[in-house]
Amino acid sequence: QVQLVESGGGLVQPGESLALSCAAPEYIFRRYTMGWYRQYPGSSRELVASIAISGDTFYADSVKGRFTLSRDDAENTMYVKMTNLKPEDTAVYYCYARVTASNTHWGQGIQVTVSS
Repeated sequence: QVQLVESGGGLVQPGESLALSCAAPEYIFRRYTMGWYRQYPGSSRELVASIAISGDTFYADSVKGRFTLSRDDAENTMYVKMTNLKPEDTAVYYCYARVTASNTHWGQGIQVTVSS
């Protein structure tokens, strides 16, 4: 599989903001739905947000109004801007591209920690 490359994680205090990025090969970026999952320790990955080629977006209720996806076509990079972060946002975040219904390409995972 083609591996997506994530960057931008880190430690922030509650209420602060953070942005993550996900770089993809052009043939992936231009043709498939992409987005972010997150995973808590001992749990399975949960869908956070997605953006289709059409621009249609989906946000989980837990992040709606706080997280925003965007695509930069020139850079083949997807971003999520996370605002008003909460301790429950602490997780490993994985970028993904849905190549087929049974074939998902993943980023390496990046830690976001929200703590005072």
